[in-house]
Amino acid sequence: MTTTGKQLFTTLTADGKLTLEVADSTFPAPTGNQVLVKMEAAPINPSDLAILTSAADFENAEYTPGKVVATMPEPFLSGQKARHGQRLPAGNEGAGTVIATGDSDMAKALMGQRVACVPGNAFSQYAIADAMMCLPLGDHSAEEGASSFVNPMTALGFVETARMEGHDAIVHLAAASNLGQMLNRICIEDGMKLVNIVRKQEHVDLLKSQGAQYVVNSSAPTYMADLRAAIAETGAFLGFDPIGGGQASDGVLKAMEQVAVSQMSEFSRYGSNQQKKMYIYGRLDLQNPTILTPSYGLQWCVAGWLLTPFLQRAGMETVVRMRTRVQQNLTTTFASHYKAKVTLEGMLEKAAILDYRQMKTGEKYLVTPWG
Repeated sequence: MTTTGKQLFTTLTADGKLTLEVADSTFPAPTGNQVLVKMEAAPINPSDLAILTSAADFENAEYTPGKVVATMPEPFLSGQKARHGQRLPAGNEGAGTVIATGDSDMAKALMGQRVACVPGNAFSQYAIADAMMCLPLGDHSAEEGASSFVNPMTALGFVETARMEGHDAIVHLAAASNLGQMLNRICIEDGMKLVNIVRKQEHVDLLKSQGAQYVVNSSAPTYMADLRAAIAETGAFLGFDPIGGGQASDGVLKAMEQVAVSQMSEFSRYGSNQQKKMYIYGRLDLQNPTILTPSYGLQWCVAGWLLTPFLQRAGMETVVRMRTRVQQNLTTTFASHYKAKVTLEGMLEKAAILDYRQMKTGEKYLVTPWG
């Protein structure tokens, strides 16, 4: 038996037209370990915007009810050549109620339950999800559980990564974000030292009010000195950067090396022996390439960090432990807050797109597919 409902699709054609539209879609009956979820809430995450809006011109786009057509400039059009002509669903995560299941025991156990899930097409009235990637929400609402996978598991994943790699301190950029505030709460609970980098004094005040000990303002004239002081005090030589473009990671690596060199007893032309590492896990800056000006010796590394490969690497025991922690602390440590709620059609209105694509701190949107 199939189910029909509304779903959002995004299509980029070779001539540079990006079309977002809400259309009727048919969902097959779930099989095996699959479940069919009636979606009730889904956040618009920065990771969704990569295929939803990217760098397209929505200021001058053509808007009709339930549909918008925008122009994608170069080099972004060529850079996404692999998706040209493909009609893609969107929405990494969300929450809803399981209304049908496949025949596996794991899937059947979820029948009738409200779950958080990661179907990849959460901007939809229905979604097929893998039971393994579903988190039962118990008495929590869909709104409370909508963001219970990507941000919480990512923030926990940073701490797990640090431990796996032998670190007890982390540097985090754009730290006043929903995810950043979550990471701050986790680090306080776990005794992991955290250097938070923000770009406004109000964000310094926000994180300090939430118990953060080390908060550095990148727009302050004393930024590099403040950053060095925080790194020296915490011993943080591992960082996570959601900005990607520009010299955000470059500046942190510089500060790490300057601290390491200041602690050396002998000069070395090769710089310090301290390994310094920055993980880039997002692309908030789409306009600029990642700029590195190696002035941090030869013991440094810049790598990418993505949630799904991390979970595969971490193993099921760690994943279950992380998921259990999220479920038990959904309205405290892992709580998310939203600026506005929009329907599927409301997502495609000009004012909404121009607002949520800016990814401003603390201004996340929640999609409610049923209105």
